[in-house]
Amino acid sequence: MSVFASLVERLAELLQPLFHASATAAAIVLFTALVRLAVHPLSRAAARGQKARLRLTPHINELRTKYGKDPERLREALTKLYAKEKTSPLSGCLPSLLQLPAFFLMYYLFSSPSIGGAPNGLLGHTLLGAPLADRWTDALDHGGLLGAAGLVYLALFALVTAVAVVNYRRTRQQLAAGPLPQDAPPGMGAMNSMLPLLSFATLITVAVVPLAAALYVVTSTTWSAVERIVLYRDMPTAGAMSPAL
Repeated sequence: MSVFASLVERLAELLQPLFHASATAAAIVLFTALVRLAVHPLSRAAARGQKARLRLTPHINELRTKYGKDPERLREALTKLYAKEKTSPLSGCLPSLLQLPAFFLMYYLFSSPSIGGAPNGLLGHTLLGAPLADRWTDALDHGGLLGAAGLVYLALFALVTAVAVVNYRRTRQQLAAGPLPQDAPPGMGAMNSMLPLLSFATLITVAVVPLAAALYVVTSTTWSAVERIVLYRDMPTAGAMSPAL
């Protein structure tokens, strides 16, 4: 934890001439960008894997039809197919999983009163007057919705909502472009219907975690939205076949 705190402090020192009192907040944004840049190769691999799986959908459906009554044979056939195409049904999970430690470190760093036995000096840093260790409820208690801290949160909520709308539209279009296989488990259709709504769950996260962790989430979510637009720009969507939703 102390090493992580030192890294944030060092970045804040480098950014101090540009961002002054908000240098630590800028350091969190920069740190998040560095984390996302580090896992970007995995994101590219996940995009290639998803495109490959979409391309393989007819072959996968054939295997499901052929070995539908023999789960073991079907599993073996699918494993061979994925290995031949150098893809995996789990490849899309890796970028998200590798970011979780950084998020939890940011959360605990701005929730712990002490680090390495010494008082946590980061708790006093702010973003435009909003303490990085506070939550939205604290902002409402000190200044209200339109106070200095409240306005910071309103800006974050507006950004998260805009990103969520973009993700919602793209997710719905991609799900419509890739219909479920005939032997999909019961309830999978309902789950897919709910999946686009998960884009808005970030609003809840931003509201309940310390502002520092919220900055990490907002930066990472925005990066993901832009990254997906770039990496999946040539992937078929329902929007290419019907009016946008």
